[in-house]
Amino acid sequence: MDDSVQVKCTRCKSAFRERARRLQNGYSRQCVTCEVVLFFDEDSPDANIKKAMRMARRVRKELREAEAEFRPRMMSRRGSARHATDDESAA
Repeated sequence: MDDSVQVKCTRCKSAFRERARRLQNGYSRQCVTCEVVLFFDEDSPDANIKKAMRMARRVRKELREAEAEFRPRMMSRRGSARHATDDESAA
């Protein structure tokens, strides 16, 4: 799963990608094209920043859900592998 979000610069209108885990209130980043500093805040008056923050929140939620789904499967696999090695050593 892609963990980045597209951000559109408020000044030059170019787009670049930033990791969703970084885009939280108080984060700032320079535009890769015009080097203006963008400040990320949920209450920003800029629609481009608000959209990026909404998308970042959604991506972080999906990542958490995917992680939670993946973790129990890993534990069950480890447990079954552990029992298999115990059975082999007992034989």
